[in-house]
Amino acid sequence: MSLNDTGNTVVLVLDANQRSALAVTRSIGELESTRVITTDSMGHALAENSRFSHLYLQCPSTKNSPDAFVNWLSEVIVKYSINLLLPVTEITSQLILIYKDRLPNVELPFASYQQVMNIANKVKITRIAPQLNIPVPKSKFYSCAEELDVNNQKFPCVLKPSLSHIFENNRWISTHVRILQSTRDLKEALDNDKYLATHEFMIQEFIPGHGAGIFCFYDKGEPKVFFAHRRIREKPPWGGVSVLSESIAIDEPLKNYAQSLLNNVKWHGVAMVEFRVDTAGKPYLMEVNTRFWGSLQLAIDSGVNFPHWVYSSQMKTAAPIAEEYRKGVRLRWLLGDIDGLFIYLKSERYTLVDKITRCMQFLMIRPLRTKHEINRFLDIKPALFEFKVYIRQFIQ
Repeated sequence: MSLNDTGNTVVLVLDANQRSALAVTRSIGELESTRVITTDSMGHALAENSRFSHLYLQCPSTKNSPDAFVNWLSEVIVKYSINLLLPVTEITSQLILIYKDRLPNVELPFASYQQVMNIANKVKITRIAPQLNIPVPKSKFYSCAEELDVNNQKFPCVLKPSLSHIFENNRWISTHVRILQSTRDLKEALDNDKYLATHEFMIQEFIPGHGAGIFCFYDKGEPKVFFAHRRIREKPPWGGVSVLSESIAIDEPLKNYAQSLLNNVKWHGVAMVEFRVDTAGKPYLMEVNTRFWGSLQLAIDSGVNFPHWVYSSQMKTAAPIAEEYRKGVRLRWLLGDIDGLFIYLKSERYTLVDKITRCMQFLMIRPLRTKHEINRFLDIKPALFEFKVYIRQFIQ
């Protein structure tokens, strides 16, 4: 079967159950002469239900069956005459790059595998950043747990593996960043996280403050567009995935730091450069994510259509016009916000007054400024699908 018999460009959006995949599907699907196929390892997925998804394919799990996935992908590229791959998770992106030579000719929106891994490696960028005059927290580096003296650490501190996901012996190992309050916490982390025995990590000073990020797209080493937002509410409330966010003006010092880092490696593709800003306003580099991010739809709604930029770069079409984006646009993931409220109300961290205030904030809807991430009137099926899954999980 071919979807490009009439000259259409066929794009395969992977990780279709991610909210960012839905944003990519909607964005790319509105382009003329373009057909979108969505895929994930589950029987049905969020982006599958979009009216912009022309076909859904179930694939082997990239995490649990990487070799089977690569074989499947190679066959699908040929069978459906796919022109461009758009993965949205780190595991899928890196797996495709690792086995790039096993795939037929297809466009990949990435820098080289080595460039991606150099930027994704938290230890490497923490070592490089000071050479570029980019502030980082005080850090101690270890090639394995055996080098660490557990009785010679200051707390609180942050234990941070070099990679979020490690590919070893044809399987993925997911790692964890941990905030440690005591020697006991450190010993427990070393006991529980077995990968620390053989893989590099660092221990950093804990920086009180808030997170900030710069989102950008580079075309073969040239910066094209930047974006910034702030998180208003998260799930869980004390730090996690964004459920309500707002577009804001770009912080120029943060942009300069991000640009300095990405220029240094001649970056290509999207990137999210994360910082921690202390109570005095000083930013510290935390990490770089080399994929589309969860709240991608906010950038699109604000006027920075990152998927269009990626598409134009890879398919050699006219690039979008880099205009000033709208500030103050809000994006709400409704079911995530509901979950976040339940967690807040059940938590013992907050007072009764805090909880009443949170309920009032939850009910304060600003329809002229706020858009729903999943619930879109002209593309409502993803919202219905998500609601059915939510109710099913709630009942169970």
